[in-house]
Amino acid sequence: MTLSIPVSALLSPISPLRPLFQQCLSLFSRVRISGTLLHSLTRDEIVELQRGLSEALREYSTGSQEEGCSATYQPQRTAITRQNGCTTLFMPASTGQTLGIKMISLQDGGKAGCAVERPGIESVDSDSTSPKMRSSARNSVASLSSEMSELSVGSSQEDDSSTNPASSATVSPSASSTLLNGCVNQKPVVAAVDPSLSNTRGAWPGAGTRDTSPRGSVTLLDGDSLPFALINAHELTAFRTALASLMIFNRRRKVRTILVFGAGTQAYWHIRLALTLRGEDIRRVYIVNRSFERAAKLLQDIYGPENTKWRRDVKFSAVSTDFGEYGRVLKEHVRKADAIFCCTPSVEPLFPAEFLTSREGRQKGRLITAIGSYKPHMAEIHPDILRDEVNVQPPHRHFHKHTPRSGVIVVDSLDAAIKEAGEIIQAGIKPKQVVELGELLMVRHATMNNSDDTGEEKSLREWIQRGNVIYKSVGLGLMDLVTGGDLVRLARQRNLGVTVEDF
Repeated sequence: MTLSIPVSALLSPISPLRPLFQQCLSLFSRVRISGTLLHSLTRDEIVELQRGLSEALREYSTGSQEEGCSATYQPQRTAITRQNGCTTLFMPASTGQTLGIKMISLQDGGKAGCAVERPGIESVDSDSTSPKMRSSARNSVASLSSEMSELSVGSSQEDDSSTNPASSATVSPSASSTLLNGCVNQKPVVAAVDPSLSNTRGAWPGAGTRDTSPRGSVTLLDGDSLPFALINAHELTAFRTALASLMIFNRRRKVRTILVFGAGTQAYWHIRLALTLRGEDIRRVYIVNRSFERAAKLLQDIYGPENTKWRRDVKFSAVSTDFGEYGRVLKEHVRKADAIFCCTPSVEPLFPAEFLTSREGRQKGRLITAIGSYKPHMAEIHPDILRDEVNVQPPHRHFHKHTPRSGVIVVDSLDAAIKEAGEIIQAGIKPKQVVELGELLMVRHATMNNSDDTGEEKSLREWIQRGNVIYKSVGLGLMDLVTGGDLVRLARQRNLGVTVEDF
C-alpha cells in the first residue's frame, strides 16, 4: 500500500504531521550551516583538514589493497542526463571505515541517457585505465625524478618580472601598478555595481547567477552502513577542491602574484585558502572573469569587514572581457603570475598557448591549476601548453633564461583524468605522461624520515618548488567523503548543525 500525503496537509498549521515535516526540513537546514563552519576555520584547522585529505590521496595512489582509500576500493561513478539537459552525477566512495555518495546536478545541456562504467567491458577507456596501465603510469614518477636530475630548473635565476628586461619589453606600459586597491576594469569596486559600467549580460553561466558550482548533497555512512550526516555539496565541493589544489601551492617558493580565472565559489575558496595559508608571501591577486558584475560582487565579498584578517593588505584587481585593453592586460597578468588558478566551466582556452610556451613565457616556472572543466569537450588551458610541457628535450647549452619541461602533468586521478579531462584528452596526453598528486605525496612521505637527500629527490623537490607544474583536477568522491567527515566532526565540537535522533 502506498501512502500519499499532499503537501498542503504537511504545511497546515493543525496537521499532526507538521512537526515531523519541520524536523525533516531542519535536517536539510543543517546543510546551510556548513558555510558558517567553513568561514570560521582557523589556519591550523585548514592545515589539519588538508593533511587528512593528502593522506587519503596518498593511499588512493598506492594501489595497495591494505589501504582503505585505495583506488581499488573506490566504486565507479554513474551519470544520468535527463531530457531537459540536466546531468546528475553519482559519485560513491569508501575510506575503509566510512562510505559516502555525492549526488550533484549540472545544467550542461547534455544528451539524454545514462553513462555507467562497467568493469570487464572492453573499451578504449577501460583499456587505458587498466591496472597494467596504472602501473605503467606510476613509473612516470621515477622517470620524472631521473629526468629532473638531468635538467636545471634555473633556481639561481628566479624570475622577478619587475626587473626582467625581456619580460617588460614584451608588454606595453600600463596603469596596473597604480590601480586602486580593489577595482574592476580600473574602476573602484564600490562603483562596480552600477550596470551602466558594463555591457556584459547573460554571461557564464546565465543571467542572475554567480557561478556554475554544482548543486547537490553528500551522504555519509558509518561502519554499519547507516547514514550519519548530510552535507550541502555546493560549498563542500569548492572547499575540498581548493584544499587539494593548494597542496602543491604550499610548497612553492615564490607566490607573490596570483591570477584567478572565474568569480564564483571555486574562485573564492581558492583565493581565501591561498591567502589564509600563504598570505604573508602574497602581494597581488588578479581576477579575470567574463562578467563585470560577478567580478565586482566577488571583490565586494572579499572586502567585507569580516574578511580583514585573512585578506590582509594584499592588493586585488579584476578585469572582464569587455574591458577595452583586455588582450594586453590578460597577457601581462599571465606572464607576471607565479600561480594561475583556472576556475571556470570554459569550453575554450582562457588564454593563448603562446603566453606560456614562448621563450618569454618560459622564463620562469609557474603553478598552473585547472579545476573548472569536467568534460572531454571543455578546456581552460590550451592543449598546446600541455603538449609543450610533456615534450621533454635533452639538455643543451643555452644563453637565455629557460624553465625546463617536466615531462608530466599532475592530476588527482589517472582514471578520471584520462576519461574526463578535456585538456588531457585534446592534448593527446598518455598515461605514462601523467602523475597523480597522491604519487607525489607518496614520494614526500617516503623521504620525510630519510636524512640522505639523493640527487633525484632534490631535483624533484626543486621542480615542485620552482619549476613549471600543471595540475588538472576533475574531482573524486573520496575527496568529499574524507573532507566532509572531518568537517562533521568539527561541527559537532562546535554544536553547529541540526541533529535528528533516530533518523
